This record gives sequence, structure tokens and C-alpha cells, in this order.
Amino acid sequence: MSLRTTLLDTDALLHLQEDWQLEAADSLMAKMTDKTAKFPCIPAVQGHALKHFRYGFINLSRCSVEEASGELASLLHEYGLHSREYGNYTSLVVMIHAGKAEDGREGVEYYERLFWALLTRATAHDPQPWPESIPDEPSHHLWEFCYGGEPYFVYCGTPAHKKRRSRHFPYMMLAFTPRWVLRQFNAKARQAQRTKMLIRERLEAYDAVPPHPDLNLYGQKDNYEWKQYFLGDSTESPNRCPFVRNRKEIRQ
Repeated sequence: MSLRTTLLDTDALLHLQEDWQLEAADSLMAKMTDKTAKFPCIPAVQGHALKHFRYGFINLSRCSVEEASGELASLLHEYGLHSREYGNYTSLVVMIHAGKAEDGREGVEYYERLFWALLTRATAHDPQPWPESIPDEPSHHLWEFCYGGEPYFVYCGTPAHKKRRSRHFPYMMLAFTPRWVLRQFNAKARQAQRTKMLIRERLEAYDAVPPHPDLNLYGQKDNYEWKQYFLGDSTESPNRCPFVRNRKEIRQ
């Protein structure tokens, strides 16, 4: 397996071969360790500091979306096999050199389309069935993205985000956090509640716009996880989830 599709630990980031990979890794380090403008997601900061994260790199400027989705699927498969060995704050962080769209646009809308295309196409490589405990329709409030039988919360950051700084990154970045990590975080109710309040305070200070109205808690009947995966700079969100799991519905 090539370096770009190999799952890497924190120490391996010191030996990256491509300039864009080094820039992305350095940018993430700066974002997670900034003591002045503290990144809002405290568990993510902890996961990075404790070296619980695992990393992957995909150069979409050298391959098609279909090929990139295969690489993403490979990373998710490898990560899912061993995620419980990495620590209680683990996430899979995938940094993507997206290149330019055919029409030359690089705005938030371009990255939003690319995000959902990658997730949709990646599931075509999933060898396992959708978990019985998770509804397979995003319109259900308990739906969330799954791969290899593992439910994940998915975060997307892009170079196009300006006002919502918490979603800005020099390269496209996807972070997959297993649901079991989030369950452990919420196991101590009082501590989790205090942390969530602090995260909210940090978010309000970090971004140039108020927290997105779609931010909510998993399990609430008025909550839809997919709306939180990709947040734009505005308060708008799609009426319908762009994710499609049925392989026959995937369009090249």
C-alpha cells in the first residue's frame, strides 16, 4: 500500500515525503496547540495531544473522485480494525489535496459537493452491511454515517471557509470520530455537560459568526447528524441529505 493510503500515527508525520502533506500536518499541529485562539473542540485537542489520532493523506489532484473514495474506504477499513487500540480520544483524520473543480470554482459549495461524493462512493467499497442498530435513512434522527459496521461522527474543514473559522483548514480535512468514543465522553454526565458549555463558549469566541443552528445532540428527535458534518459559513443547510448508500444510485 502506498504512503498516501497508509494509516499513519503521530510520529510518522515527521517523515512525510510531500510538501503539501508536511504543510497540512504542521497546520493541524498549529491549530490544535494554539494557546491564544483555542480550538473549540476540547476532546479533539486532547486526542491530538495524547497521540490518539490516526492520519491519512489523499492527493485528489492526481486522481479521480472515484479513486479517492477508494483510498478513503481503505483508510476507514484499516482504522476500523484497530481503532479501539488507539485510545479513548481517537479519530481518523484524513487530509485531502483537493485541487480544482473542472469549472475552476473552489468555494464552499464545491467542497460540500465533493464531501458528500466521497462519503457516498466510499460506502460502495464497504464489505459489511449497514448496522442493524442504525437507521439507513438520513431523515431519521438516529442516522449517522457508518463504515465497516462502525458508526461515526464526521467533521469537514475546507480552505473555502472564512467566517466559520472552526471549519477552516488549508486543505480539505475529514475527521471520523467513532460513536463509541462519543459514548465514553458522555458517560460522565456532569463532566460532559461542563465540557460542552466550555466548547460552546470557545466556539462563539473562535468563529466570526454565531454557532450554526443545526448543532445539536445525537439522539434528540429534532437533531440530524448529517447536517452537522458539513457546515457552511452561513446558517443555511440542505433540505435533504446528499448522501446515498445504494451502490446502484451512485453516478460517476
